[in-house]
Amino acid sequence: MTIRLGDTAPDFTAKTTEGTIEFHKWLGDGWGILFSHPKDYTPVCTTELGRVANLKGEFEKRNVKTIAISVDPLESHKGWINDINETQSCTMNYPIIADPDRNVATMYGMIHPNALDNLTVRSVFIIGPDKKVKLQLTYPASTGRNFDEILRVIDSLQLTANYQVATPADWKHGDDCVVIPAIKTEDIPAKFPKGFKEIKPYLRMTPQPDL
Repeated sequence: MTIRLGDTAPDFTAKTTEGTIEFHKWLGDGWGILFSHPKDYTPVCTTELGRVANLKGEFEKRNVKTIAISVDPLESHKGWINDINETQSCTMNYPIIADPDRNVATMYGMIHPNALDNLTVRSVFIIGPDKKVKLQLTYPASTGRNFDEILRVIDSLQLTANYQVATPADWKHGDDCVVIPAIKTEDIPAKFPKGFKEIKPYLRMTPQPDL
């Protein structure tokens, strides 16, 4: 199955390290991140799961829930958590989905024929409160995911969902934003009272509107 941006994230019921969940119900009215790892007890993913655990406060500030998935069974996850906590100086504080039948992995297109010895590719899905997929990233097994970048993307997604702006290259929270082309230049002052700078007729910058 191929999932595209704007598609509704498939719902499912699954066992996790924190009990059985119904995915959409578990997400509630907030944002969510679903990210896969190929196998338990793999080095790069061990660092990633620990990093997400240590960033829990940052995700909570943004009303984002995190959940991981692997095709390994539940007992394997529970054993691996001990290693994650020990080696990454963390306490696992979000669930890992057990997907030994590959039902969820197949539903989300995580099974890749060219993934070598890995059963799933390392995908990230950011899901909005409307249950739509807002972003999808896929990494090779050898490159650890950058969760600072994922937080930056969430900041951009949440900002642009609420205001008529886009975010430029390398934008981070607090930087100026792009006024979307649909807004006429003469209408900008009423919508963005902090002011704006017209670099080109199609490139107008304004301070971040929610600060």
